Amino acid sequence: MSDGRPNVILFTTDQHRGDYVGIAGHPLVETPNFDAWANEGAYFPNAYTEIPSTTGQRRVLHMGKGSYHCGAIGYLGTEWDEKQSIAYLMAQAGYHCINVGWRNLNPRRKLYGYHNVICHDLSPGNDDYMDWLKQQVGPEAFERGHGSDANGWIGRPWHLEERLHPTVWTVDVALDQIAKRDPTKPFFIWVSHLRPHSPYDPPQYYWDMYMNSDIPEPPIGDWCEEYRNIELRPSRTAWAGELTPEQTRRCRAGYMGCITHIDYEMGRLEEMLGRTIDREAAANTLWVFTSDHGDMMGDHYLHRKTYAYEGSARIPFAVRYPKGFDAPTGIFEHPVGNQDVAPTILDVCGVDRPDDMTGKSVIRAVRGENWREFMHGEHSPCYHPDNAVQYVTDGKEKYIWFPRTGREQFFDLTETRDELHDKINDADAQERIAVWRQRLIDLLSERGDGFADGEKLLTREGSYGPGV
Repeated sequence: MSDGRPNVILFTTDQHRGDYVGIAGHPLVETPNFDAWANEGAYFPNAYTEIPSTTGQRRVLHMGKGSYHCGAIGYLGTEWDEKQSIAYLMAQAGYHCINVGWRNLNPRRKLYGYHNVICHDLSPGNDDYMDWLKQQVGPEAFERGHGSDANGWIGRPWHLEERLHPTVWTVDVALDQIAKRDPTKPFFIWVSHLRPHSPYDPPQYYWDMYMNSDIPEPPIGDWCEEYRNIELRPSRTAWAGELTPEQTRRCRAGYMGCITHIDYEMGRLEEMLGRTIDREAAANTLWVFTSDHGDMMGDHYLHRKTYAYEGSARIPFAVRYPKGFDAPTGIFEHPVGNQDVAPTILDVCGVDRPDDMTGKSVIRAVRGENWREFMHGEHSPCYHPDNAVQYVTDGKEKYIWFPRTGREQFFDLTETRDELHDKINDADAQERIAVWRQRLIDLLSERGDGFADGEKLLTREGSYGPGV
């Protein structure tokens, strides 16, 4: 009964590394449903986050703008104007807009353009999942009752029945909301998963898939010794430090199990969609898959996120076209980011986009139209003041600059995406380094916020934000 325009499922994960999907060539991780999207859509192996932490990147995702232009260059919990958001624009265009799962928006219950919001948000009064879990299990139930922290590196199996896991709940609620939608309108639903963000706690089946596998050791570069022993023994939420081999094994087995669990649940969502609504409407659906940032998991003795390195900055990104949509399919090397999500959805759905969106529809890329040369990302000071970072990359080379210390790094990602050798002092790399440094100078000079003066990069102290 809707008007024939495609439905939209924006399917997101949190803290999901771009190399931890099967199609990226990972030797163990199984993501058969995601991998198959390249047959009916487009996969982008050179996708990077504009802000490698959640709250700012959620703003980038919804506003279709890069970090500075959407008012966020790090982790910040502030309200923003939803009248530029993808949900608001889709609602104005006649879509029924639904948000299910992990949000990390502020205020927690603000609709931000959605008509229906069912939260999993880890705070009292804002977590519909926890309310449901207590109804199912009892008042003592707690998502992290197994003792693994929400920002820690400890891996272990889920302690309750598989049906009670938040990954299952998120898909169950998404299907319920789609069934109860306004049938006269196409729907736009953001299905947002907290995992594979820690705790690394997949159900037992998915834990068993990886725990006894030959899990590769974390890559350790020739530049990262300073991060090895920041704490005598790393606390469970440490941002740096060397773990034991068994701790690393459990961390990675749990992480991979969470990813495969999500992939299987995405497959269940696809299968059940055809039973929840009619098959023709289910086929007429645009799917977009992305994550807000990655997870270092011990690479170079680092943990968590906010870094420019591949484990933290590279993300999985793919689209699956509605049936009959005319565009090339396969793997595309173009550098993309989450600012491209909103323009892509608006493009496919025939909705006008605001002129000030800096992102682009990836449909332009797959059709061979003019595209950007590189992605820019940044993060303000977080775990340590000196970790504030700026980076530019095209997925083949990467230049990193630390605006408090002036330190530079340069990696040739065509040699290895593990960033084992920092080439910043290599004589044969100086010409390329100069090209990338100038790209960052030009970009930051246009902003006028004190990071560059048109000729050189400028170190800064203090708390960073647009106009600060």
